[in-house]
Amino acid sequence: MPLDMWWFIGACGVWLVAAGLLLRARGPVPDDTPDAQTVALLRGGPEAAVTVALVALQQRGVVTDGRPGTVRNDGWATAIREPLQLAVHTSLRRPLAPRTLITVPRVRRALAALRDRCAQSGLLRSHVRWHTARALLYAVPVTLAAGCAATSVTAPQLAACAVPVAAATALWFVPRRTRAGRHLLATLREAHPLERHGTVAPGVAMSVALHGDPALALHLPHFARGSGLLRHGRKDRGFPPDERASGGTFGSLGGADN
Repeated sequence: MPLDMWWFIGACGVWLVAAGLLLRARGPVPDDTPDAQTVALLRGGPEAAVTVALVALQQRGVVTDGRPGTVRNDGWATAIREPLQLAVHTSLRRPLAPRTLITVPRVRRALAALRDRCAQSGLLRSHVRWHTARALLYAVPVTLAAGCAATSVTAPQLAACAVPVAAATALWFVPRRTRAGRHLLATLREAHPLERHGTVAPGVAMSVALHGDPALALHLPHFARGSGLLRHGRKDRGFPPDERASGGTFGSLGGADN
């Protein structure tokens, strides 16, 4: 049977249906409030989670700012139980910039585990399903281009190509964070508005997790600036759409909501 452009358009329909099914959020939503590192990961990705881990450690008095733009250990942390905090603290054998911390293997593994827990709770779309769906969406324009090169395309077929391209574009911008994750953040922000006065230690970590740089500048201005956590003009960019943390690697780093 000779090749026809409709076969390629039909194949794109299969890719789109498969991608849509993979992007469906699954998993139970937790009844209890997640910890500050989890909330930060939901809001701003791995960089935000490491920032909150450093804030929590600074509140315990076991890290401080070192040379300009770095963080260093400032004491023993024998009672740390939170995995990301423990990974961050044990990685500070010498002063490091906060963004450099995210490249340390043990920190990457802790971030990957935290991300997987969020996916299991239905707050994020899982790593495998997310990247498989995006590969299928990427295949849509590739398939159409191959069809155009291999067949004689008629005007109706060319017009029909716009439908799968538009659908793939819409699905590409589905956020990594699920509706349950967005609802959780909105609920927590309502329950924990940015305070304009002193806050106890656990409240500082959650405030930074929810509000990012404004909370850092309010509660910990000297530590945030001295350690490089607070950089003038930095903008939150959203949970990285192409974040990778499987097998000890993380891709792009980012800031606020999608």
